[in-house]
Amino acid sequence: MLTYPCAKINIGLNIKAKRADGYHSVETVFYPIGLTDRLEVIPDSDGGYGIASMDISGIMLDGEESSNLVVKAYHLLSDRFILPSVLVKLHKSIPPGGGLGGGSSDGAFMLVMLSRLFNLGLSKEELQLLAGELGSDCPFFIDPVPSLAVGRGEELTPFLLDIKGLNIWLFHPGAGISTVEAYRNVTSVPWSVSLIDALQQPLSMWAGLVRNDFEAYAFTKIPLIQEIRDACYGAGALYSSMTSSGSAVYALFKEQREVPELIRPYLIWEGLLV
Repeated sequence: MLTYPCAKINIGLNIKAKRADGYHSVETVFYPIGLTDRLEVIPDSDGGYGIASMDISGIMLDGEESSNLVVKAYHLLSDRFILPSVLVKLHKSIPPGGGLGGGSSDGAFMLVMLSRLFNLGLSKEELQLLAGELGSDCPFFIDPVPSLAVGRGEELTPFLLDIKGLNIWLFHPGAGISTVEAYRNVTSVPWSVSLIDALQQPLSMWAGLVRNDFEAYAFTKIPLIQEIRDACYGAGALYSSMTSSGSAVYALFKEQREVPELIRPYLIWEGLLV
């Protein structure tokens, strides 16, 4: 079985109070985009249990194989069901450490694939609960439709945005910011309007209303992030922002534009929002 785990961008990110469990409450909109990994799961003809082989190609990943969310997703289900052994092929196109949710998407899509492949009969709601054990943004990728995310990011409500058909540029500055570091250094300043109200305004007004609270620290940590965002506005972007806690930057346009030479080396994908 073959599938294509998608990346996402955050449109606005309001960091609110720290919770009793140590996490921060957030308010953001997750929006799926066309940049994808490639994930294939094949039942192992030799029988047995577990992941018989894990072949990763494309962008290289740091860390042990056991820390990969695809592997964790298999074990999460194998703790509850008797799963046959599988062969896994993962081709990475979504860069890690950019806030694009590639690892979370891989893990969530793995849960969906295993449920279908082995007829586990898990509902979307059950899969989302399981995905929440993998990570805060994993439930979104069980059914990746534009969604308002609150709580730790796992409380999802479909959210209608009139931005389909816009052109999007996506950049990665070549360095990442750890989520732990980003939360440690974020400064939450009250918004003048709520994210929901801000997103009801014309796209041309978003730049002054819809912000990512992580940007202030990210700009000091990796100044290139701000340089990319500013260059996008200089090229005529209607809206540009860092996504999640960084470090990827996206820009939205009504029509195709020429990417400035200054930031072209950091372009990793361009397409249309659907």
